[in-house]
Amino acid sequence: MTNRSADFSPHLLKMRTEVRAPLMDVKMITARQKVLAHLKKTRAASAREIARALNMSAPNVRHHLGILVSDGRLEVTSVHQRGGRGRPEKMYSLSQSALGDNLSALADALLTEAGSKLNIESVASRLLDSTQFTNLPIPKRLALLIEKLNEKHYQARWEAGAEGPRVIFGRCPFAKIVERHPDLCKIDASMLEISLGRPILQTIKSESITRGLCPFAFRVG
Repeated sequence: MTNRSADFSPHLLKMRTEVRAPLMDVKMITARQKVLAHLKKTRAASAREIARALNMSAPNVRHHLGILVSDGRLEVTSVHQRGGRGRPEKMYSLSQSALGDNLSALADALLTEAGSKLNIESVASRLLDSTQFTNLPIPKRLALLIEKLNEKHYQARWEAGAEGPRVIFGRCPFAKIVERHPDLCKIDASMLEISLGRPILQTIKSESITRGLCPFAFRVG
């Protein structure tokens, strides 16, 4: 007679759990993709409407909607009373970041048109108001600079060094068009010079560079 208790050994149960976990993750991702696809088609919908359209339970849909809102792919566009009674119903739609935009194409066209007439320092001054750095010591300037750069999606940080501090960008917010317009990197350096009041030496990072990341580090003189 087969000893079926072996089927429930801790090692076997662990293996089964490890196999099931990735499958559950895939199912959840697929469910969210279905929710996103539905909202792309309908523009806006409530959790109840999505659940009915996709044949999913309302609590399950609300769970996925919460995750999609928290990671920025969806947003709540309105809240209204259903039929004038009951709990208010939230309407969801794709966020602006998920929908995308045409800003990179516009910037590319404007920069191409400007050509050699582009005033690097003037553009840098407009991007980062230098007056807010006036009379601040360098450590406070650096801290404020990093805060303002990260508001503009640079994922920046600064670190101390034997030759002086260096500013490092985690990503390039101009990545889509920077290859056609390398002068954008000069705008970055100019922003740092204006805000810190120090010369900036732009160097190539020694680390391997992934597409979309800024390949430069900026040493403060």
